[in-house]
Amino acid sequence: MNEAAVERDTQPNRPEMEYPTGLPPEELDRLTEELIAALKTVFDPEIPVDIYELGLIYKIDIDDSKFVNIDMTLTAPACPVAGEMPQWVENAVNTVAGISGVKANMVFDPPWDQSRMSEEARVALDMW
Repeated sequence: MNEAAVERDTQPNRPEMEYPTGLPPEELDRLTEELIAALKTVFDPEIPVDIYELGLIYKIDIDDSKFVNIDMTLTAPACPVAGEMPQWVENAVNTVAGISGVKANMVFDPPWDQSRMSEEARVALDMW
């Protein structure tokens, strides 16, 4: 794994990232940046912060064929868009050039809490 990817992976409250071993570091950097940018276009409709900064993305796994598996959660299991949000994530990630496909998996373990939010999300929501 390249240094830039390691630096991103060790930031607090960021999703676990798993990378294929056969891709050049430049391609991994590009895919990582574009995947994160795509995820940042998806918003919880009740909260004016994207799902990446909210900490709703738990894991991003890119396999050797560039298929992307994403483990994600919701702020609450009873969220009214629970059935729709994985499709929103898949649609957003499918815009990244070079990936072969994507599957968003809904998980609730561990349960989401406010500690998963980035500093950017805390500032936007005035939650300190």
